[in-house]
Amino acid sequence: MATPLHHAPCRDDDGVLPLLPHDPWPSSARPQPDGDLLVGGVSLAGIARRFGTPAYVLDEDDVRRRCRAFTAALPGGRVAYAGKAFLCRAMADWVRTEGLDLDVCSGGELAIARSVGFPGERIVFHGNAKTPQELREAVEYGVGRIVIDNLAEIARLAMLTPPGRRQGVLLRVVPDVDAGAHPAVRTGGEDQKFGLSLASGDAAMAVARILGQPELRLLGLHCHIGSQITEVEPYERAARVMVTQLARIRDTHGVVLPELDLGGGFGIAYLEGDAALDPRRLGPALRRTVEERCAGLGLPVPRPAIEPGRAIAGPAGVTVYRVIAVKRTLTRTFVSVDGGMSDNPRPSLYQAAYTIRAVGRRHAPATRRVTLAGHHC
Repeated sequence: MATPLHHAPCRDDDGVLPLLPHDPWPSSARPQPDGDLLVGGVSLAGIARRFGTPAYVLDEDDVRRRCRAFTAALPGGRVAYAGKAFLCRAMADWVRTEGLDLDVCSGGELAIARSVGFPGERIVFHGNAKTPQELREAVEYGVGRIVIDNLAEIARLAMLTPPGRRQGVLLRVVPDVDAGAHPAVRTGGEDQKFGLSLASGDAAMAVARILGQPELRLLGLHCHIGSQITEVEPYERAARVMVTQLARIRDTHGVVLPELDLGGGFGIAYLEGDAALDPRRLGPALRRTVEERCAGLGLPVPRPAIEPGRAIAGPAGVTVYRVIAVKRTLTRTFVSVDGGMSDNPRPSLYQAAYTIRAVGRRHAPATRRVTLAGHHC
């Protein structure tokens, strides 16, 4: 059984019925007459036999094509892949060779980046509770941008920066723009753990403190308003708020910050008919909004940055499970697989829905409703 990490089908020249790129499946997904499914030309049933299950399967060509779509949508800007979506050595290497930067948010993710020689200056280190050891490792590796997420990090990071160096930082602020598919992933409003509040004055205090540390170089502002967002409008609202803050920093401190990072959270399709946020709509809209707001405030246009994660990895991958047992009760039928919250907590945490498909044998159209269950409590 496979579930995608894209409606109407069309036939290839060879008569195989493919799934279209805007379905929840990878664009290379090809159902086979025997019930198997090929991804990138490779049999999912064969992968299950060879490597066992659960198994994450990503189509490298699909990943690379999505990387290029985002860089093409934001020419002259900075696109950083958000490693928390999915990161392994191969993924880090694909992102590196496609020219994207890389977001990491733990010492382990930084270690993966280092293992493939990912250039330190192209790494952004996130996190609301980065440990002193993680900050030290980031500084030692020459990470280009460390995102300040709380006031305590400012002095701590300045202390860890060697004499004669200036560590580049971004300041994550809360623009009070809430968006996202579930309350648990809406991170742009007040009273959540990320970033520093504009309304409370903490963000302004942080700017003053960073500018007062000669070891630190404030490159710009950062925000992230939520996840699985399928409309451009919330990003446009956030961009206007953020440009206004850049202008206030200029007016207060006489400093023009060169960068504006508007984060990620771009929505993808998990079910047929789901909306997804097309980078070809997103990039021009963000650039236009930033330029118009800057013109109104007499501010030089900062270099824009975005951080796609699931929008690159999600549509390009599937997870393969093996059905272990089928149990029928008086009211329900449970189909139990060999995965669960350990490999995908989203259904339990966010009530997330996925498209599934049986692979490896011929099967008739579905005739009854069942409950797919994992092997955890």
